[in-house]
Amino acid sequence: MKRRLITFEGSEGCGKTTQIARLKERLESLGEQVVVTREPGGTALGEAIRHLLKDAPEGRHMGARAELLLFSASRAELVGKVIAPALDDGAWVLCDRFIDSTVVYQGSARGLAMEMIGRLNDFATAGVRPGLTFLLDLSPEKAAERLQARATKDRIEEEDEAFFARVRDGFLRLAEVEPHRIKRIDADGSPEAVAEAVWKHFTEAFVL
Repeated sequence: MKRRLITFEGSEGCGKTTQIARLKERLESLGEQVVVTREPGGTALGEAIRHLLKDAPEGRHMGARAELLLFSASRAELVGKVIAPALDDGAWVLCDRFIDSTVVYQGSARGLAMEMIGRLNDFATAGVRPGLTFLLDLSPEKAAERLQARATKDRIEEEDEAFFARVRDGFLRLAEVEPHRIKRIDADGSPEAVAEAVWKHFTEAFVL
């Protein structure tokens, strides 16, 4: 049952929210129980941490280590209060970001030690790992175009192009290391085409 944790990763603007909603609808149409959540967030504490990380003026200039620890705190609460109980109940859990985002954003992009990040991820998740991860891959240029359409940007979305180039490279390296779990999908296609690619990989990995 632990493999029923499905995570969606990618840079800002890649369409994770849309694809999670489409997969949820498809699974529920087959009578499956589905829980949708997000990182940071998903609990009362997690949403407060999300505000600090993304929007609060107090968090605008936080250091990379503080950022890492806040993400880890939100994750620990989410796994304990939402993800693990839902998995124990036999539900599918669709999560917008999880441990791979921390490896990429705080490791590849911010330059923090990967070994330390790995230990924190292990501690925060108590060993819970995704059974399948969809990497919605989008070039930094295309992501920037999509972000331009947003009325406001959060703290992370305001990072420069070089930062998001490191983010993309980090995700692609992870996909090369774990091809059986992480499925790269071209997020530049139509939402319908991306959804079909997600469903193809999902049905190849799981029998409903």
